[in-house]
Amino acid sequence: MILRHTFTPHNNTRLTHLCGPADAHLRTIEVGMQVKIAHRHEQFKVDGPKAKATEAMELLQALYEMADEPIQEATLQLMIAGDAEMIEVNPDAIQLTTRRADLRARTPNQALYLQNIAEHDITFGIGPAGTGKTYLAVACAVDALERSAVQRIVLTRPAVEAGERLGFLPGDLTQKVDPYLRPLYDALYDLMGYDKVQKAFERNALEIAPLAFMRGRTLNNAFVILDEAQNTTPEQMKMFLTRIGFGAKAVITGDVSQIDLPKGAMSGLIDAERVLKRTKGISINRFTSADVVRHPLVARIVDAYDASNGGRPTR
Repeated sequence: MILRHTFTPHNNTRLTHLCGPADAHLRTIEVGMQVKIAHRHEQFKVDGPKAKATEAMELLQALYEMADEPIQEATLQLMIAGDAEMIEVNPDAIQLTTRRADLRARTPNQALYLQNIAEHDITFGIGPAGTGKTYLAVACAVDALERSAVQRIVLTRPAVEAGERLGFLPGDLTQKVDPYLRPLYDALYDLMGYDKVQKAFERNALEIAPLAFMRGRTLNNAFVILDEAQNTTPEQMKMFLTRIGFGAKAVITGDVSQIDLPKGAMSGLIDAERVLKRTKGISINRFTSADVVRHPLVARIVDAYDASNGGRPTR
């Protein structure tokens, strides 16, 4: 079926943003919705099965109406996936003070997660890759530091091999564990900027370290994040949780479908969820593939693996 539509009122700026550089957005829509799109100025033609052609034309109309500014690839992908509600602005959403002015919750679970972080001293975020567990936690930490609600940020991960061996990596201990902490650096650079991150390190307002370095410490007036918590043992998880001091807030994130512990070893994250689920003052948040805000294929990959494994954690 071929559908034709003329966008009015005619606006060259909107048309340019709608089509993207060299019609890149149109090609993305073609692949994602399995249609063919042709256009001449403001006149568009969509060729494909009736339902898909209609859906694609409705998407083009929605994009045209919001195209006063360039359309981001992430926004386009979310709309193709049918997740338009993820890009709608909720006036009641929690506002975070970071370098990313557009940072906000994109799903109801993310909004609840941010609210629970604000209201609880210890918050767990458990779910698959791409759901924003770690990124939003780091954003909350940066916001707390900017508001002087805490004096420093402490980010930590267990240095557990995912098929590789630390001993065979070159360099000293710091250089060996640095690749495991790199995702945390990336989030900080995005949310604070490189120069601000370096200055925070210099004045000891920011610390990133392997989990083993936390033993014996008490963390007061700090925002502490334990990432990749599925790779802790129950003993390590208890050790971490008991580091929390006065004026501190902790967020623990992990994906129980990606456990890299030795076969048969209990994950500290799974154990903590069982032990602490009724403990007052602790919030446990569960994310699903519906909360994935990366490329739409990520959600499909998560669902496919869940179906293949019957929901069992993978190793």
